[in-house]
Amino acid sequence: MTSRREVLQVGALGAFSMAGMKTSGAGLVPAVLSPIPSSRLAARNTPVPYRGVFRRPPELVPFATGFDDGDRARPFARYALTQKLGQAQFVPGLMTTLAGYNGIFPGPTLRATRGTRVEVRIRNAFPSTGLLFPEAINTVTHLHGSASLPQYDGYANDITVPGNVKNYRYPNWQTARTLWYHDHKHHITAQNVYSGLAGFYPLSDKSEQAQLPQGEFDVPLMISDAMFNADGSLGFNDNDGKGLWGDVIMVNGVPWPTMKVKPRIYRFRVLVASISRSYRPTLSTGDPVYVVGTDAGMVPKVQAVKSWRQCTAERYEVLVDFRKYRAGQLVELRNLSNKNTFDFANTGKIMRFEVVADAGSGAGSIAGIPATLDDGGTPSRAQGGISTMDLTPDLVVAKRVLKFRRDHGEWTINGVTWADVEKSGFTRLFGSPQPFAVEQWTIANESGGWFHPVHIHFVDAKIIARSTNGGRPFAWEKGPKDVFYAGENESITALMQFNTGPDTGGGGRYMIHCHNLVHEDHDMMVQFSIGDLRKNDPITTDPPIRDPLPADHFRPVYRPGFPAGT
Repeated sequence: MTSRREVLQVGALGAFSMAGMKTSGAGLVPAVLSPIPSSRLAARNTPVPYRGVFRRPPELVPFATGFDDGDRARPFARYALTQKLGQAQFVPGLMTTLAGYNGIFPGPTLRATRGTRVEVRIRNAFPSTGLLFPEAINTVTHLHGSASLPQYDGYANDITVPGNVKNYRYPNWQTARTLWYHDHKHHITAQNVYSGLAGFYPLSDKSEQAQLPQGEFDVPLMISDAMFNADGSLGFNDNDGKGLWGDVIMVNGVPWPTMKVKPRIYRFRVLVASISRSYRPTLSTGDPVYVVGTDAGMVPKVQAVKSWRQCTAERYEVLVDFRKYRAGQLVELRNLSNKNTFDFANTGKIMRFEVVADAGSGAGSIAGIPATLDDGGTPSRAQGGISTMDLTPDLVVAKRVLKFRRDHGEWTINGVTWADVEKSGFTRLFGSPQPFAVEQWTIANESGGWFHPVHIHFVDAKIIARSTNGGRPFAWEKGPKDVFYAGENESITALMQFNTGPDTGGGGRYMIHCHNLVHEDHDMMVQFSIGDLRKNDPITTDPPIRDPLPADHFRPVYRPGFPAGT
């Protein structure tokens, strides 16, 4: 296990220049921060905004499909991923070694369909020495946004060591949404994700397919930032456990790319996969974008916004109407930035669109911007499930408060750290809501000059109040959420149902943490249990395992029906 001392040593690796660094004009920088490093690339190796060509991550094809046996036959799809080192040309003239799923960044996109369960066999093929730190790269994979059973949720201490494999099972009973998979290994999540362990997992259903753009007009955008050493290798500095801010903005692994678009309506699945940086995207033309989806699915009412605030791990699906622009016109997606984010010469840019003549098929496009959307509802109504955006305060059976603080140099939640959870034998809990109960949780950022992207595993939530913005949720967050931007001294109140789905008794332990991955690695994480923890047998498989610690780990051997070596 990586120790905290080793994590702190990793955060101090390397010396970097200060060239081009500036603080965000949107707010004051906390005085406790030391200077932020930037890349040490020569001019000839420094990427120039908009010279790169936009690309989509490749899509992974299942190696097996079929139907389960039994009375409740369901379709299934099986995939295999290998975590391994790879090479990519992120900057001109130099190659960068990365640690990725199948050795690429972003990892392959896995497209899933509601009702089709998915098995992903993930093999850790990393060498015995690390990339950014000396130890071997142990991994944990979390499918962010999935209501997975605990043993497949990516519990931070459920590690897969090099040479081993874990089989993850995803039920996919939820409504359509943009999910993503990424590493979640305690103490080194930031390093592992920064090195490349992240990929898209869009979940589709008939309702979403009938109302929103598909195919070439459905575009994933993974936004991240990085810094590079003079030889092209990744630079890393977590600034004494406070955060990492790179000076190169990448979209799907390409610095500031240019994408050719037709004069049609495009749907962009915008995911911030940065370690610490938050963004405020806006179009250079001043035209609005139309928010049609949030973390956990479609919004009931489409929202037109000219900019929106987005932190790491949040997903927003937006429509951009390029029909109003002439062929040859250039439209930039810019970053207005936010409070307490460090900016450099070109971090105000994200990517550029070049409008081209409308040629070829228009399959997958839509005729206009919708005013409302229907997500088709929860499939678990028979068990008491309620659609997230239909939750109301009168349904609440319990109220809880999560206080995010900086206590004596430690990142804490209600005064507790993940080290405390570990010392308890993983029994210490924030709370134990019952299956299908509706609760009201308030997230309070009491850490002063910091913002926190707060992620609650398993659940979808409806924001009903903010301490800012006149007490109302922002226009862009009026849909189901699983990550909450808790700005400086802000509080957020949300309703959530612990909907364990149509097929399981549910229950088990799930994490709550700051998704500034540096804060998470420095123990800003706690857990809750759905149902009585004492009833969740950690060993048995009948009833289904509900304990998050090791399940389905094994050495790679040939198994019938799976690729050799998995």
